Amino acid sequence: MAQPKRRWSKARTHTRRSTWKLDNKNLVECPHCHELMMQHRVCPSCGYYDGTEVISKAK
Repeated sequence: MAQPKRRWSKARTHTRRSTWKLDNKNLVECPHCHELMMQHRVCPSCGYYDGTEVISKAK
């Protein structure tokens, strides 16, 4: 099994691990009902996507 030749510095370790963070969800306003929703998804509150009703919601 391969072994590392020398120890990594703390700065190198922290630089490598700095990309582990989670990103915030990019929420946009639905053009139909004006609720916040994720981009390129069907709106969970009204069921519309790209101007057409995909999921019929009981009113």
